[in-house]
Amino acid sequence: MRIPKYGRILASLVCLTALAVCFFVPGIGRDAAAEQKTLTMGTSPDYPPYENVDAAGSGDIVGLDVDIANYIADKLGYKLVIAPSDFDGLIAALQTKRVDFVMSGMSVTDERKKSVDFSDTYYQARNTIVSLNDSPYENLEELKGKRVGVQLGSTQETVANGLPDVQVTKLNKIPDLIQALKANRIDAIILEDAVAAGYVGANADLKFAMVPASGDDEGYAIAFPKGSPLVPEFNTVLNQMKQDGTLQTMIDKWFGTQTSTDQGGKGGLNFAKLRDYAGYLFRGVYVTLLFTLVSAAFGFVWGAILSLFKISGIAPLRWFSTVYTSVFRGTPLLLQLLLFYYAIPQLFHYNIPALLAAGLAFGLNSAAYLSETIRGGILAVDKGQREASLALGIPYRTMMVSIIMPQAIKNILPALVNECVALVKESSLVSVIGVADLLRRANVVQANTFLAFEPLIVVAAIYYALVLVLTSLARLLERRMRRSD
Repeated sequence: MRIPKYGRILASLVCLTALAVCFFVPGIGRDAAAEQKTLTMGTSPDYPPYENVDAAGSGDIVGLDVDIANYIADKLGYKLVIAPSDFDGLIAALQTKRVDFVMSGMSVTDERKKSVDFSDTYYQARNTIVSLNDSPYENLEELKGKRVGVQLGSTQETVANGLPDVQVTKLNKIPDLIQALKANRIDAIILEDAVAAGYVGANADLKFAMVPASGDDEGYAIAFPKGSPLVPEFNTVLNQMKQDGTLQTMIDKWFGTQTSTDQGGKGGLNFAKLRDYAGYLFRGVYVTLLFTLVSAAFGFVWGAILSLFKISGIAPLRWFSTVYTSVFRGTPLLLQLLLFYYAIPQLFHYNIPALLAAGLAFGLNSAAYLSETIRGGILAVDKGQREASLALGIPYRTMMVSIIMPQAIKNILPALVNECVALVKESSLVSVIGVADLLRRANVVQANTFLAFEPLIVVAAIYYALVLVLTSLARLLERRMRRSD
């Protein structure tokens, strides 16, 4: 019987998991003094011209807010670090001290003032109503009884909630709202003027109408944690920028380039605009595969340990593994991801990197499911082999690693492949905390091209190809293991 050679699989997976820490924790080995003069800015880079990823070029986050932040940081003697996130998670990032300040086209409101401090305003935007050419809306009164879309956590949400007899749809991203409008799931969108101009310029079937300015709108400002000493320093530089014309120069730079002449036909698809973004999208394959591989390896190793706990004769180990499995299988994976990402900095004062938080959440969750699968595979191995091994004086650990576990792995290989396939697809959840996987990159391209649908089709095809390759490799491995019997 040649099965013992597969015992080396466990050692290889352990090494792979350990090496992944170097990738997931980029701060290891850095000189702490080199990071003393950095400022971390939180932003949602899907809101051009304020902030978006230059996906067709450098891949950096660019925009009006980024230029202002870089200028202020340079004047104050800091190096700027940008931490991307969904818009509705920015306030939480401030409160948990993940970021030092937030610039993301964020309006000053009384409700937000209860949670954060604001700088002086740097831009006064106006709201618009975006609708289809066939069913235009010119003012807020015409929206009575209609379905209105807004970005979750935005000031436009407050405006929509104040309208009488309106059904409000709240989504995380602007491209999702545009797609919902085109699919007739909503009748109109309340959107900020510069962003609306970009989408209308790129979509011939859309139009927008300006909403009269409200006296309650205090404009866009920089948000800080409560009591931050940075507020007066930033205000000093902002006032200097207003006085010497630097701020107006930046505004003129970004607000004169948002209307596209490359419009798609009504109801059609326009994949031609994605040519310049192909490289950016395919670089997401590396992040997705690496994250999946490391999470699967960590989940397998920890799941194998848990499975041994479950068949152990030591009661506390059995109780621990049972409770662990119950907790991780009984709560949503997305919730676990958000808890790792936001709770660890607040509870343990460690600013955990996004990719490390995702790797832990997915690995620990996968281990809960794999522990039951591996336990079933171990129990499926003939009891006579265990009895023979013990009779020959083979130590229990050697027996499990070199004899029982390899046979169990071969028995459960299809289930392990299914778990890997599930991890590939579920990895898209990491986009909500700013990890630049395939889905996050599709969102970036949506924001840059003002196309709501086409980037998603391309990424769906990539995911499908990855799953096909993974299942094909698994079938080859399974046939080879059968021939080794």
